[in-house]
Amino acid sequence: MKVLLCGSLAYDTIMVFQDQFSRHILPENLHILSVAFLVPEMRREFGGTAGNIAFNLKMLGGDPWIMATVGHDFGPYRQRLVQLGLPQNHILEIPESFTAQAFITTDLADNQITAFHPGAMMSSHHNRTSSASGVLLGVVSPDGREGMLQHARDFDSSGIPFLFDPGQGLPMFSGEELMTFLDQASYLAVNDYEAQLLSEKTGLPFAVLAEHVEAAVVTRGAEGSTIHANGEVIPIPAATPVSVVDPTGCGDAYRAGLIYGLGQGWDWPRTGRLASLMGALKIAHPGGQNHHYTREQISTRFKQAFGMSLDS
Repeated sequence: MKVLLCGSLAYDTIMVFQDQFSRHILPENLHILSVAFLVPEMRREFGGTAGNIAFNLKMLGGDPWIMATVGHDFGPYRQRLVQLGLPQNHILEIPESFTAQAFITTDLADNQITAFHPGAMMSSHHNRTSSASGVLLGVVSPDGREGMLQHARDFDSSGIPFLFDPGQGLPMFSGEELMTFLDQASYLAVNDYEAQLLSEKTGLPFAVLAEHVEAAVVTRGAEGSTIHANGEVIPIPAATPVSVVDPTGCGDAYRAGLIYGLGQGWDWPRTGRLASLMGALKIAHPGGQNHHYTREQISTRFKQAFGMSLDS
């Protein structure tokens, strides 16, 4: 099934602070905050929501197509997409801009502080979903504000179901705009913090918001996740990772599992468990795209974790 992933392609500069932020940030002095963290570990990774989801979905055997805007420095990422076999038909280069870049500092408690330069993302509205034929499912994930609004309208008007994944883009929108997204979308995916923020901005309990879509997913890290669908709240257990290395990109890996299950017509308990496994496979590796598994290996791990197969 062809899936059009509207979202960011970005370079992630990831740093590790060998302590906990809470020991260095004094709540009573937030009004005069001035802190510096020594980060002896640093690496540059390929990332962005659309890129990370596509990477994981391709591993599962899905058919992801990325719709994104990138800058003049995109060359290394472009070569990577070629190596991964990911089409670039709907990736638009904005010559006067940088590709989006995130600067992420993670502490030993897996808390993160992120600075994000959107760059070419701010031109994402120049990409139109109508240019992609044969799409059966869409995703609207963090991107330029006008692009997210435009792509949701396009999917809705063309009758293509889509997953709304606001992520770190959620604060850009008013409560009224968020309600419009929910009325256009078929599915919603947020983490527990985003679910709370969504409720605060709309003034409605999350259970009420979930009624506006076919299914609303809330992830809670090691505590698992819940799926609100068909009038039920379905608990999804967390898969146990072999190690906990880096949470960067775990949510994107989880969403790839959701998308794959949707494409296969699976029920929500099975779909949620595959999503959980994908997040667990990712967290054992640094960065958003450094875990490499064959489809057969994923199927074996799925069977070990939940007694389920990818193929039956």
